[in-house]
Amino acid sequence: MNITIIMANPAMTGGDRVCAIYAKKLIERGHHVNVIAPQKKLLTFKQQLKRWIKGTGWVTVAEQLQNHFDLLGVNVTYLESNRPVTGSDVPDADVVIATWWETAEWVAHFPACKGAKVYFIQHHEVHQGQPIERVKQTYLLPLYKITISNWLVQTMQNTYRDSSVSLVPNSVDSDLFFATLRKKQIRPTLGFLYSKVEFKGIDTLLKVIGQVKEQLPELRVICFGSSKPLKSLLPEYFEFEYQPQQSRLREIYGQCDVWLCCSRSEGFHLPPLEAMACRCPVVSTKVGGPEDIVRQGENGFLCEIDDVGSLTDTVMKVFNSTEQEWLALSDEAHATVIRYSWDDATELFEQALSQAVMKNTNKS
Repeated sequence: MNITIIMANPAMTGGDRVCAIYAKKLIERGHHVNVIAPQKKLLTFKQQLKRWIKGTGWVTVAEQLQNHFDLLGVNVTYLESNRPVTGSDVPDADVVIATWWETAEWVAHFPACKGAKVYFIQHHEVHQGQPIERVKQTYLLPLYKITISNWLVQTMQNTYRDSSVSLVPNSVDSDLFFATLRKKQIRPTLGFLYSKVEFKGIDTLLKVIGQVKEQLPELRVICFGSSKPLKSLLPEYFEFEYQPQQSRLREIYGQCDVWLCCSRSEGFHLPPLEAMACRCPVVSTKVGGPEDIVRQGENGFLCEIDDVGSLTDTVMKVFNSTEQEWLALSDEAHATVIRYSWDDATELFEQALSQAVMKNTNKS
């Protein structure tokens, strides 16, 4: 197939990593893939100065330009300016894929010769900072939907009355995320992904860690993120790494006894799965991917959203488990991940694209 992927702003987000992986895997399977995006819009001096005053630091041009497509060796064609991608910017193809609500608006206006129109949905983007009503309208567009968790499938079916939705769960790169059989750390260690986005639940997470710290004064906390926190936000004992190399992530996961996710909403959320690949049990709220993957008490634990008490008690349960109990959680976390590869996911993604093409052909 000739496939066009439309990106809004290739960067170092988890969702962009997924898109880059599929682009690379589809090329390896013999498809011709074009990735097209507007020219990168860099931070202005005024925006940089504002960040500096807030304490989140200066972001270099190299950091702003870094993205998963480059890391995976997938070429991206950028427009001459930062503007919407139009039909005249893309080649004729069998299928064209929108990857974000803005790109769905663009793709909806493409002529039929640009290919069957697909909307790859990795989150229900109706949250603070987005034009919610405008976003909702994109889910009503006549684009074939592919999504990554049962929650998103149900949302598209029940809220937006679209019965034709393909489920393609994410996987983990086993060459990047892995660990040999290991024991609990001598010093109890907790890890998490830092994000300033409200629905990631950093406020709840800090309360949970604070309560765990009261019970375990020797607690070690490791975290990383693609944005820098305000200097006053994270306690001094937190070990934060800004945009670590992909190979470094495995080392971070491998140092943790428990990986904590306190999100209020997630389309999927890759870090818990990556942590499990590195034999780290997960404690997560009931969101997106964790709900599909975590089996209570077998490879991790699930708690209600914003339930600080339950999350704290569950983290302590993992820390207080015997070596044998922790190893059972660790082994099953690892086993869960290796049962389903990115090649398996790409096979499902390819099938979904074929369904979109067939449906488009029958319609015309």
